[in-house]
Amino acid sequence: MMGKFFRKSNDESRPKTMEQAVIFKEKEEFKDAHWVLKNASAKQFYEFNLDMDDFPNIEIRNISGLEETGLVFENNTISGTPVTNNMYHLDVQFYHIHDQKHIETKKIQMFVNADPKDLWKNIPSDTNAAFYKSEEDSFKGSFSDKKIVVASKRGRSHAHEGKFREDDFTVYNLPEDWNIVSVSDGAGSAAVAREGSRLATATIGQFFNSQEIVRGIENNINQMYASDSSDIERSDAEQNIKNILSESVLHVHQTLEQTASENALSVSDLHATLIFTLLKKFSFGYVILSFGVGDCPINLINPDFSEVKLLNQMDVGEFGGGTRFITMKEIFNDTMASRFRITCVKDFSYLVLMTDGIYDPKFITENKLEDTESWKTLFEDLAGNNDDRTKADFINDEKIDEELLIWCDFWSRGNHDDRTLAIIY
Repeated sequence: MMGKFFRKSNDESRPKTMEQAVIFKEKEEFKDAHWVLKNASAKQFYEFNLDMDDFPNIEIRNISGLEETGLVFENNTISGTPVTNNMYHLDVQFYHIHDQKHIETKKIQMFVNADPKDLWKNIPSDTNAAFYKSEEDSFKGSFSDKKIVVASKRGRSHAHEGKFREDDFTVYNLPEDWNIVSVSDGAGSAAVAREGSRLATATIGQFFNSQEIVRGIENNINQMYASDSSDIERSDAEQNIKNILSESVLHVHQTLEQTASENALSVSDLHATLIFTLLKKFSFGYVILSFGVGDCPINLINPDFSEVKLLNQMDVGEFGGGTRFITMKEIFNDTMASRFRITCVKDFSYLVLMTDGIYDPKFITENKLEDTESWKTLFEDLAGNNDDRTKADFINDEKIDEELLIWCDFWSRGNHDDRTLAIIY
């Protein structure tokens, strides 16, 4: 009887021992598996999925030590935004689905890189210096029956040395329902370029803040687009508009020369680019008058994003110094007329002006400025598809000026210039 019982117990224990051996083997294989987590970067969103396909019987309960990183573990995925750079030693706590009472530990490492932004100093500019300018500025408001948002931010290269923001902008609601937005990029090599850009944008806005001037433009526009106008009348009206625009730009140049003289400066100390657009909605569509000198683009995007037009001449050179400035006499030559554009469209989705602090990292080359895919990528970026998860919400836009200013702080290796972006939408 005892012998029979002994043999039966031995038979029953054999499969149980085999099952334990399999469980032990699978747990050890999971422990020994070499896991390399992709590196994270401080202050940037991180997500990494732990591939468990080779271990169908292993379940991870928790990852101890992860709380120090600022990350969380859920559904086999590590995600979140790590706070500081460090090498973190983590304990993966797991169990076998056929032995849930025994919790085992697997050790792994995670490296969080330093946020490259933290390597740059942010030294305030001197508030007592001549022509002091704030380190950032923003604006939101109406623009005809559209809206406008502008953000301008000092670049890291200037912040690192405590220098000024050289970019500037202005937005004016003009008489007769006209509107103007102007953007300028002061030359980094010019002693007081910050004042050159401020003065250029302010002066052009003030010039057109005149009922007489905008009515003169409007009379000629009506002549240009009247159905019964002859070709000669249209051509004369177009030339009249360009003459007024040319007068405005010359006025800016003369104002900069006068400012230089009054402050014992050379006009080259005020070197700055200038782009602007005048806009009004007529019964036949939006009329957009544009001008540009320098390397800052003005782009018009149609309603269905199938076409993008560059509305100004870009002064870009193969070598440094290819750009031109509103302070240069040589721009007032026989080709000056080519710098003015008159555009009429039924509607548009976006009208965008930017300095090269945005253009260089986001478009890289001039030929991409009329590439619809490049613009779609930019607006996806603005919608939050970026490493920082920052976005400017053009639908719920109560804080869009603040959001765009934050977005402008994006990281782009080698691109640390001042950034100004104006969007009419």
